[in-house]
Amino acid sequence: MDDEQVQIPQRPLAPTGGPADPAPRRGGVLGRGEGKLAGWRAFGSGGEGVLVPQARLSGPTPWVIAIMVTITVIAAATGLALRNIANAAALDLAGGVSVQIIEAQAPIRAAQAQAAQKALLAVPGVISARVVPQAELDQLLVPWLGAGMSDGDMVPVPAMIDVRIDGAADGGRIAALRAALGRVAPGARVDAQSHWLAPVFEAMDSLRWLALSMIALLALALAAAVLLSARSALGTHRQTIEIVHNLGGTDAQIARIFQRSMGMDATLGSLVGLVLGQVAVVVLGARFAGLGAGLLAGGVLRPLDWAVVALVPAAAVALAMLTARLSVLIALRRML
Repeated sequence: MDDEQVQIPQRPLAPTGGPADPAPRRGGVLGRGEGKLAGWRAFGSGGEGVLVPQARLSGPTPWVIAIMVTITVIAAATGLALRNIANAAALDLAGGVSVQIIEAQAPIRAAQAQAAQKALLAVPGVISARVVPQAELDQLLVPWLGAGMSDGDMVPVPAMIDVRIDGAADGGRIAALRAALGRVAPGARVDAQSHWLAPVFEAMDSLRWLALSMIALLALALAAAVLLSARSALGTHRQTIEIVHNLGGTDAQIARIFQRSMGMDATLGSLVGLVLGQVAVVVLGARFAGLGAGLLAGGVLRPLDWAVVALVPAAAVALAMLTARLSVLIALRRML
């Protein structure tokens, strides 16, 4: 914050021969009806001079805030996307069950798969049971085994049946399905699809907590940057502040001036950070959307998510102004 001229209020001279006004005390008044300094203004008002100038984007503080808001926006968007992916996957896999018919001989495996499909459809609560075609299974194995390696009997692939039930695939439902398959496919393996992705869900939860931790650390860093900036401005304007106090200015008035100046810097920096962060989120989202992965498709940010991301700059401005006000008030009590 740069130096600025201070408008000293003009007071009428005492009448000739009359007693002079007593010297004002710290936080007192200049005279009758002058409880506040002329030339001071509250946040948002205009027309008068101010103690601290508005150095918009000329100092390091707005740029530091812009960088922190950018990273915070990216971290918040990442956490929201991970939450959407986890919720979409949980809903999609809640009633999903996979049945594997493990049999080395292809004719017997195919016959057991057909019999198992009929037995599963007869179980109460089963909505559908689809035998996955062998060509689809081979296509899934191409990235791992290469083209042609799963054809024929070179690599026996279990027959897969995709089952959907009306409810969560808990232990009781899985046991009922296994009992129905015991008569037609004794070697069948029944697994809830949600169990397969349990480690993935745990990893997503860890990443979400990491995003929240990053946001908390960035908030602390922003508060520290504002604190240092406010202390530096107080040191620069120390003599001016002492004069203002002697003229009747209060700690609250001085703190409000610094609060307004920091609020302007934080607003400009936060808007820049919001734009940069949203551009980064859109670019990353387009990159992941190009992968065509079904699991990642559920991570699209919804309008409510964008509204939450838009609150990041407002929170940054509020934190900066509160930090500036408290730090100035505490420093003034020690200074004067």
